[in-house]
Amino acid sequence: MTVREQLEARETATLSPHAAKAADSRGRERPEEPCEYRTAYQRDRDRIVHAKAFRRLMHKTQVFLSPEADHYRTRLTHTLEVMQIARTAARALFLNEDLCEAIALGHDLGHTPFGHAGEAVLQACYSRDFTHAAQSLRVVDVLERDGAGLNLTWEVRDGILNHTGSNLAATPEGRIVKFADRIAYINHDIDDAVRAGVLSDGEIPPSLRHVLGETHKLRIDTMVSSLIRASAGSPDIRMEDDIGEAMLALRSFLFERVYLNPDAKQDEDKAMAMLEELYRYFIRHPKRMPGEFSPCADDGETVDRHVCDYIAGMTDRYAIRVYSDIHIPKKFRGFTTTAPEID
Repeated sequence: MTVREQLEARETATLSPHAAKAADSRGRERPEEPCEYRTAYQRDRDRIVHAKAFRRLMHKTQVFLSPEADHYRTRLTHTLEVMQIARTAARALFLNEDLCEAIALGHDLGHTPFGHAGEAVLQACYSRDFTHAAQSLRVVDVLERDGAGLNLTWEVRDGILNHTGSNLAATPEGRIVKFADRIAYINHDIDDAVRAGVLSDGEIPPSLRHVLGETHKLRIDTMVSSLIRASAGSPDIRMEDDIGEAMLALRSFLFERVYLNPDAKQDEDKAMAMLEELYRYFIRHPKRMPGEFSPCADDGETVDRHVCDYIAGMTDRYAIRVYSDIHIPKKFRGFTTTAPEID
């Protein structure tokens, strides 16, 4: 019996009957020989960690655009916090931690530069149906490995696509990640807003502090504990009503005081205008994109699809660099016909 088979047998013996077991996966779009030492979900996790799109998350905005201080969250640190919360909940509920980890690590791979401001630009310029969740799935299905994709399992792909919005993932692990994403960003965005001087803990409504806790640590503990208590022994993943309602009220408070705060978003209009100009520029000059994004006659994709993929894949600093290369005069450096390779 291989190590993988032993791991699969351990899942069957120890996990909840509601858990998604690796041995029962619906599989991959392109069949592969199984790994000797890793389950299918462990293999997916490793593929995501080694993906270029995963490394780029370290230079993508979470809330505050290209912050200079070292302790603000980025899209990468957000991803790691989501993963940690999801694994904690999955472990307590005897669900599949490996599946939660893979979904969490991949859920934001398609996020645009400058956070949701970049997403709004691509909705306006490319398609109103553009979402970072669908783009994350496109990254793992199509864009990674020079167009071959990562060939992930059905369950991981489903969790990535359905981690936000009104859709629900098919597995309880995917639904855990959806809660973990919200728990993570609500709490760390408060922490970052306090650090930035945009908000103070004391400004959070007393009724919400009473239910959820007075500190960052206590609020996370309250939400995760509620998720575990309400979901124990059930295929349904949910929070207790009072905690869930308070969490949504805290999210609404964040929209009012942070996400839509002109002080916190003082350069967002500039970032959006820059991305719009980059989109229009590369629509006019598609061959000036790097080779992996430059349209090919036989790939079946439209120019605007290639430009969308290129813009969505940019980091904050790379977008600024490309814009500068296009629009800001420089000393002569020799001739180039394409934009610099994406970071």
